[in-house]
Amino acid sequence: MRIVVTGGTGFTGKVLVKRLLSEGHEVLALDYQEGFKTAEIKDWGGEVIIGSVTDKSVVEKALKGADIVHHLAAAFRELNVPESYYDEVNVEGTRNVLEIAEKQGVKKFVYCSTCGVHGNIDHPPADESAPINAADYYQQTKYLAEPIVQEFAARGMKCTILRPTALYGPGDKDRFGMIFRRINKGSFPIFGSGKVFYHPVYVENYVDATLLAQVPGVGDGETYLIGDERYLSIEELVLEVATAMGVRDTVKIPHYPLMPLRIAGHLTEWACKPFGVAPPIFPRRVDWYRQNRAFDISKAKRDLAYQPMVTLEEGLKNTYEWYRAENFL
Repeated sequence: MRIVVTGGTGFTGKVLVKRLLSEGHEVLALDYQEGFKTAEIKDWGGEVIIGSVTDKSVVEKALKGADIVHHLAAAFRELNVPESYYDEVNVEGTRNVLEIAEKQGVKKFVYCSTCGVHGNIDHPPADESAPINAADYYQQTKYLAEPIVQEFAARGMKCTILRPTALYGPGDKDRFGMIFRRINKGSFPIFGSGKVFYHPVYVENYVDATLLAQVPGVGDGETYLIGDERYLSIEELVLEVATAMGVRDTVKIPHYPLMPLRIAGHLTEWACKPFGVAPPIFPRRVDWYRQNRAFDISKAKRDLAYQPMVTLEEGLKNTYEWYRAENFL
């Protein structure tokens, strides 16, 4: 089959592209910029188009002859852009891809949303029916695209929405990189209790779910939370990372009050934005210390036959070895 992956040069998209190619599919990655070692996609036999999902002519070119579309492209944390940029990419960009996919007779559309649409989980673990409480522009606009996907599904298009938890794994330079790099220096500070829950998902486990969801007739019109089998407190996560690195007995985990960090996060983001500088700390990073993220994945297990095969211990070890090989520590 011919499969298009928007956001295909990014961390998750590239892993998905590689898997699809390994299974013998014809794969095209569409993204607004090159990512880490994008040339590898062509080496594996894939195609790459650099362009935005906001440009209909680019999307039409990319989707020509496509059987399946995995829509991962999104504005995540962008500098020097107005708030409307998130709407343009995450909402209207999704509509563009859906309209052209429908016109070209795509057999299945899989939309990658985020568990962040639920915000803080008051009564963990939460399932797909939990209240929507998106806290920032990224999460809000990712959710605003979901009803558009459902609109096309109601018109007969085969669509499935996936809400991944915290993605990590080899190829991820940034998300878990901060945790590994700090522990590599011998200390990881925790602000607050460290008892709030965090729910990771190893990237290959998420890719398993996307392949299950891409089958027409499976999960059509439905929304699924996709995570690993296990969620844990952030302090437990730090200790698991330290174990994977072989430094559990020596890493220091000092605790500090949370409120000064929350204030610093807002002030730092505000101060850095006019200069186009990535803030070292920002509100979403602070939320990591204070918001529960723990989910019930039983619906995906039931409907998609999803089963996270890579354990947290294995995934963290694989990720650590990749960071070492790429000199990211």
